[in-house]
Amino acid sequence: MSKDALWRLGNQYVGAPLDPQDCDPDPIVEFRAWMLAAVAAQLPTPNAMTLATVDEHGRPAARIVLLKEVDERGFVFYTNYESRKARDLAAHPYAALVLFWEPMHRQVRVEGAIERVTPEESDAYFGSRARGSQLGAIASPQSRPLPTRRALEDLVASVSRAHGDSALPRPAHWGGYRVVPDMVELWQGQPSRLHDRVRYRRIDGAWIRDRLAP
Repeated sequence: MSKDALWRLGNQYVGAPLDPQDCDPDPIVEFRAWMLAAVAAQLPTPNAMTLATVDEHGRPAARIVLLKEVDERGFVFYTNYESRKARDLAAHPYAALVLFWEPMHRQVRVEGAIERVTPEESDAYFGSRARGSQLGAIASPQSRPLPTRRALEDLVASVSRAHGDSALPRPAHWGGYRVVPDMVELWQGQPSRLHDRVRYRRIDGAWIRDRLAP
């Protein structure tokens, strides 16, 4: 694809005005309203979000994970504790999240410290997953080289045979992380790229709102 073709890609954004004074004082409350609107609009995988981390050498990496919980404590996702993202978080326990709902011309950015959720919380979510997903979480050596696809399938089959029809326990190497936000930004696309951006910052335990230039 030529650069001219790439230059021509893009839509004219439009959306209802977004003003800091019209947003809830609590960004979690406002985010929940945005998430409910995305779900009501039947957007595909509205809880998909980019997770950005930094390794011990300062090299960034990003990938898509799924938001599984959000409350006053923060934003939760689940993964393998021995994966690359987990190694990054062990080296630098901070992360950034981005959710983008293109049909609504909306984006949410989150930054903050990382903490593990409790084992009880991880157990509860693991128990809610489909059995195939549980088997994969137990068997997969996530982020490590595999010789073939068949090697992965053999690992899953081995775990399945070992447990038979019994309930699958959550493996110790798998569980949840919570991003504890100190910054949340809501972005609403507007015509002529004059987008509305509302930023929340946690200062001395309180949330402060302001408007950022597009």
